[in-house]
Amino acid sequence: MKRRHALIGLALAAGLSLSLTGCTGTTDDPGNTDSPEGPSYTIGVATFVDHAALQAVQDGFTDVLDEAGIQYTLVTQNALGDMANTATIASSFAANDNLELILAITTPIAQTMVQAVQDRPILFSAVTDPVDAGLVPSWDQAGDNITGTSDLNPNAFPVELTHEAMPEATTIGILYSSSEPNSITQVRAYEEEAAGLGVTLKPQAVTSPAEISVGLESLSDVDAILVPNDNTIVAAIEQVISFGIERQIPVFCADPSTIERGSVAARGADYYQMGRRTGEMAISILRDGVSVSAIAPEAPTSNELFYSTANAAAFGLTLPEGLLAKGSEA
Repeated sequence: MKRRHALIGLALAAGLSLSLTGCTGTTDDPGNTDSPEGPSYTIGVATFVDHAALQAVQDGFTDVLDEAGIQYTLVTQNALGDMANTATIASSFAANDNLELILAITTPIAQTMVQAVQDRPILFSAVTDPVDAGLVPSWDQAGDNITGTSDLNPNAFPVELTHEAMPEATTIGILYSSSEPNSITQVRAYEEEAAGLGVTLKPQAVTSPAEISVGLESLSDVDAILVPNDNTIVAAIEQVISFGIERQIPVFCADPSTIERGSVAARGADYYQMGRRTGEMAISILRDGVSVSAIAPEAPTSNELFYSTANAAAFGLTLPEGLLAKGSEA
């Protein structure tokens, strides 16, 4: 039987007591015990912030384990978007000898975790560029104790999508967090993409959620706002949507899960499927004895275009028929 008892507050990892302002967790960490149904594994799961795409990763991961009949206990931690918390979480996981595998969701968590933990396998997910982030040496080779799945989607072309949805737009604002290396990587790619489209990008960085309102005000003069796969901004996407509707500036995102929260359109990967693939890697490591270093990192191989005509209308935008024919209503 799986043992999952929720504790409000921080995870207590094998007697290690954390005092971590603003950081939440759930745990059931009795240590690894076997049952008649097979071995039971203790898995640490850490994420940078709460939002739908990251939860979909964890859901896909655990669903695969459940379907395979894997017995496990999760020790979960959430840094709540605070970079300082990532180091404390990584230290607590490093000190917890019960953890047999760690799932690090997002680039900031994965970067901190790989520095703190060298003696157990780490799987990352929702990491944009694991090579650029220093997690793995190349796309063809895992690190010594880390590999996983990326959400890097070079064929998603979000600037092109925004331009196609708004052919008359000349300036596109990019709101992102400068504390997230994954976002900086995407902004560089967007600048290269825009160069061939005849549009001007206006990148606007923030360093914390508290700066989002000021960052948005600086984008009051753009024709559209594009949000990359940025955990800080996506977690507060309703604030961005509200700003855009008030000023009739359509908001587009690289993350398709934001459409149900009000964005116009996105072409990207399925984070639930990403989590499932990461779960399959975990099964190979835990049950089948495959070395984490033998599993190359993976990125999505397909993109789907989703849009909401109702969301577009809220911004005063009518999407072109040609665009509608290429995707699906979310």
